[in-house]
Amino acid sequence: MDNFKVLNKTANEIEFEIEDESHGVCNALRHILMQNEDVEYAVYNIDHPLTGKPIMTIKTNGADPKDALKKAAEQLKADSETFKQLIEENL
Repeated sequence: MDNFKVLNKTANEIEFEIEDESHGVCNALRHILMQNEDVEYAVYNIDHPLTGKPIMTIKTNGADPKDALKKAAEQLKADSETFKQLIEENL
C-alpha cells in the first residue's frame, strides 16, 4: 500500500502517515481506537489543510498497537457498510 507509511514503531506505540486521507477518516478511526480499552491515546495531526498528510500516533497499555489499528480499521469498514446499506434502503 503506497499511501500508508509507518514512521516509527515500538512495542506499544506506532506512528504512521496516511496519504490522500482527510479529517473525516482520521477522526472516525481515532474515535473507534479510543473505545478500545487497550489504547491509551490515539491522535492525528495534519500540518497543512491543503497539502499536509495526516500523521497518526497510537499508544497502547502494552498491547500491540498494530492489532488495535487493524481492529479499528475493520470496525470502521463495518460501520461504513452499515451506513451505506441504510442509505440504499431509505433512498
